[in-house]
Order: sequence, then C-alpha cells, then structure tokens
Amino acid sequence: MDGTVLVADDDRTIRTVLTQALTRAGCKVHATSSLMTLMRWVEEGKGDLVISDVIMPDGNGLQALPQIARMRPGLPVIVISAQNTIMTAIQAAEAEAFDYLPKPFDLPDLMKRSARALEVKRHAPKAAVSAPREASEELPLVGRTPAMQALYRLVARVMNADLPVLISGESGTGKSLIARAVHDFSDRRGQPFVTAQASDLSGVDGISTLLARAKGGSIVFDEVSDFDDDAQARLVRMLDVMGEHAPRVMSTSQADLSVKMEAGQFRKDLFYRLGGVTLAVPALRERVEDIPLLAEHFLLRGEREQGLQRRLSPDALALVRAYPWPGNVRQLENMLKRLIVTASESLISKAEVEAALGGSQSPVPVRGGTVEGEKLSASVARHLQRYFDLHGGQLPPAGVYDRILREMEVPLIEIALDATGGNQAKCADLLGINRNTLRKKITDLDIHVTRRRKLM
Repeated sequence: MDGTVLVADDDRTIRTVLTQALTRAGCKVHATSSLMTLMRWVEEGKGDLVISDVIMPDGNGLQALPQIARMRPGLPVIVISAQNTIMTAIQAAEAEAFDYLPKPFDLPDLMKRSARALEVKRHAPKAAVSAPREASEELPLVGRTPAMQALYRLVARVMNADLPVLISGESGTGKSLIARAVHDFSDRRGQPFVTAQASDLSGVDGISTLLARAKGGSIVFDEVSDFDDDAQARLVRMLDVMGEHAPRVMSTSQADLSVKMEAGQFRKDLFYRLGGVTLAVPALRERVEDIPLLAEHFLLRGEREQGLQRRLSPDALALVRAYPWPGNVRQLENMLKRLIVTASESLISKAEVEAALGGSQSPVPVRGGTVEGEKLSASVARHLQRYFDLHGGQLPPAGVYDRILREMEVPLIEIALDATGGNQAKCADLLGINRNTLRKKITDLDIHVTRRRKLM
C-alpha cells in the first residue's frame, strides 16, 4: 500500500495496532484520540484515507463525515464502531463512508479494505452530504456476528436502490423489521408503508386499491411463499401494471422460493420479479454470540418502559446461550418480557429461565452456531456461508475449492486416526482410501504424528 492514513480512535491499543500494521504495509500514519485533531489534519490537506471510530471524547465520527466531505471531496473514510446495530451501518452509508466495520474487527480484513480505499480514484467532487439521520426509534436489530454485519451493510447499500427486495428467514428472525428499516431509512420514508396479504389482491378492485394505499411508498407482501396460484397470478399482473410512480415492492418468505419454484409450487416469472435483491436473515442459533447482546437490549428496554431492573445470572445466561430458540429472536424477546414481570429478584435465576422455557424441555446444546443433531451437510453449508459473509460482499481469493477441501480433509483424517488408535491400515479402511494414499496425505497435509499415531 502507498499513502498517508489518518487514524482516529480513543483506544490506545487500537491506534498502536493500526499504526504498526499500516506502517509495515508501506503507509505513513498519523494517529490521534481527538476528533478535533483529525478535522484539523483533514483541513490542512493531510491524509489519503481516514479510519475513524464513532464515539470520540470530543465528538461523533459519523456526524463529522459531511464536514470531511465538504473540506476534502473524495477523501475515503472507513468507519469502525463498537455500536453494532443496523443504525450504525445505515448512518455510515447515508454519510457516504467508504466502508464500515464493527468492533472487534478482523485486522487482515481492515487492511484489505484500506488497500481498496487507497486505490480508489475519485475524479469529480461529490455534492455536499447531508448529516446522518438520528435514530428516531430503536430497532432490535442488534448483532456483531459476521452474518449480521454483512446483512446490515447490504441493507444500507440497497435501501435506495430501485430494486425489489426478497427477505428470507425463519419465523421470528426479524424479517418484518428488516423491511421496515429498508423503508424508514430510504428516500421513500415520507410515503406509506403497507403490509399486504394474498387477500389484498383479490376482487375486482383489489390491485388498484392496494396501489392507491401504497402510492409511492413501499408494499411488503408477507410470506409470499404461501400465496396460492390465483394470488401469484394477480401479483404478477400487479407488477406488470405499475406505472412511473410505483411503490417499492418487498416480500418476506420463510420457505426457500427457489426450491418451491423448482417443485412447481411457485411461478418462475414471479420469482424473478421479486428476487431483485435477497436479504437472508440468519436464525438465532446461527449467531449465538449475539444472544447476550439481544438479551441485554430487551432487558434494558423493559427497564425503561416498566421501571423494573432485571439482569440474567451467569447460569441463566449460559442456559439462554445453549437453548436452540426455534422461535428465534421473537421467542427470546417474549420470554424476557415475561421474566421482567415475573422474576422475584433483580437477578433472574437459571430456574426461572427453565420455567419460562417449559421446565420439562431440556435445551438442545448449541456450539459455535450449530445445533447438535444437525445434518453434516447443513452444518458445512452454514460454515461455508459464514466464510463468504466474512468477505463483506466481496469474493474470496481464488482457490476456494482446494482451500475448503484441505480444511475439511485435515480434521477428518485426524479424527479417523484417533478413532483407530493410530493404526493406518484400519484408518485407510475406515476412510475407504489406499494406505499409501493415506501416508501421502499425512505428509502433504502436515498432520502431526503423536505417540498414539505412529507411522507403520
């Protein structure tokens, strides 16, 4: 990399780490804990890239972005923030930040994004940028996991795009909240937001009435996968007759529409009309690390609304993390609402959580976002999707096939060797491969041979 990077963060450790990494990469670095100092550097013409935290001792990094854009049009800014909500991603996008990353961030990922930012050539100054919008209402779209952060960034990118949006996910994951966020923070926010069912399309005047209600706002077709053939045909006709000032069309679905289409249960022409952009909302069991954040969010909201201070005991929190949550975020929210009222003490006990979940039900352990008993193919698919999500909408480096096979092959051989007590003949038979092939793989894959795994 080549260029001068301005780093603004009140965390000394982060400043040190970024300074060292960027310097090793060939950049000059100016680091500060003060937003005022950062703005002075920008005004003086210093820097080819800004990496800034949001909450600073003397100001807000997001709110400073319009001023940076006016002083230095085209200067890329990467926002890093510990405020891991959809609002941060949306505000960063509205203020035309080059990129946004949540804390804790992956350093190699940040370095790649910094390199791309320094390579960007912006020839013409942009128009003045409006100040980021304040969060007028709280959205329980909280999460620092890579899957949720990728979703936030995608929402921020598509909210003003003239494309239909399909929001997929299990019941209770927050599909309706995502649709509402896309509308509320788009240019259509002053127009109506209409949720429609199949019945709204029926009758002689169904389509015209629905379009009149929505005007130039947004229409969300709820669980479109459940629409029968007649409703699907009417929806196609509606999409065909919409005029110049048509509303934006969004739809939600628990089912995989592509599977239903292949099975002949969903119209192909409708599928391609609705699927301009697909927003996949992960199940709660796929983002276990977000559960404490969500629990804290709901408990704090209960404290504000009802004046009852409640917290989960360590044992209770461990149980909440281990539970598979078939009803996803909605189930978690409803359980905590009950416990806010019914808990006998400010510290909610494990027994009270067990009772709220239905004491006879023992939770299915969840480890690393995978439900115990889940099919291997589903678990692998989950991890592969997470791998792609970590690249923030960019393609991974070439050679994915060999890298993934290697990562799967190594633990498979190691576990098989353990299971056969290091007997390579038995291990080869177990795996269904030649013994010489196994030897070669042990060497090529650099599998460590312990005393228990002696080469024969």
